[in-house]
Amino acid sequence: MSHRVHDLKTMAEQCAAWQSEGRKVVFTNGVFDLLHRGHVTYLEAASAMGDVLVVGVNDDASVRRLGKGEDRPIVPEHDRALVVAALRSVSAVVLFGEDTPMQVILALRPDVLVKGGDYHADCTDSEDPRYIVGSREVRANGGRVCTVDLVPGKSTTAMAKKLKG
Repeated sequence: MSHRVHDLKTMAEQCAAWQSEGRKVVFTNGVFDLLHRGHVTYLEAASAMGDVLVVGVNDDASVRRLGKGEDRPIVPEHDRALVVAALRSVSAVVLFGEDTPMQVILALRPDVLVKGGDYHADCTDSEDPRYIVGSREVRANGGRVCTVDLVPGKSTTAMAKKLKG
């Protein structure tokens, strides 16, 4: 595994070290199956919101539970993590197996939490699908929550449908 893909304990220690140096830690998460332009643009924008970008990547079991489709993920978790970690905008990657990244967010205590524009940074109803998991906790720690506009027409679901013909 890449030196930039870490377990949660190691990643939490690294984030604390970065923060003690005065560096702003940004966190985002996703499946990142069939990496595409939309992902790259999104991660570059997230990275620009701080000094280091940590990306949580859903493991295979959690992707299946998310209901992305019976044939998903297409790319296995370790491969997806390595590809995301190889991007210039990404400082580190942590795999997680829960249905939400809440445990990762609590452990890392990021300064900035970022999600795509299909979420809403000001949504406070945790039952609303636009609610950003961990937003209350990040704000309670003095952090901020941001969204990044998605690139229209760029999604793994659309790519997978096109590949199926």
